[in-house]
Amino acid sequence: MRRTITAVTLCAGAALLLTGCGSTEPKPAPEGGKQQPQPAASKDQGQGPAPAPPAGGGGAKHEVTLEVGGTGRTAVMYSGIGSGFEQQTLPWTKSGTAELTAAEQKVGYLVSVVPGTITGADGKLRQAPCTIKVDGKVVAESDGVTNAKGCSYMIK
Repeated sequence: MRRTITAVTLCAGAALLLTGCGSTEPKPAPEGGKQQPQPAASKDQGQGPAPAPPAGGGGAKHEVTLEVGGTGRTAVMYSGIGSGFEQQTLPWTKSGTAELTAAEQKVGYLVSVVPGTITGADGKLRQAPCTIKVDGKVVAESDGVTNAKGCSYMIK
């Protein structure tokens, strides 16, 4: 009987502790040492997740451009400056700013684009070519033939 009471008490205590850990309220992000309030009912407007604010007041900002070449229409999946997977008219370009936290500057921040297939000059299907530019410099590219994995790059 004593073991049963102890077990029930431990389970109830664990449940009580765990219910306090699942708060859905957004926490204010420290920015420059000051607490900034956040709106409680913020909804995503289709632009993908916003980059996290810099931790400790010092974030590195990089201008990122994703490009998919070719003609016609194909599916394009991208992440890093927002995210999406949708049909696009080619050629396609998306630009944005990636703001890295201190941790992301150490471990990296992945940006990627994976284009769908297009009809090549020989009439065969192949992946559309892609390019990633960071701060105006080409850091990843694929011709869609020799590398059919798309383009990805880890910003540090």
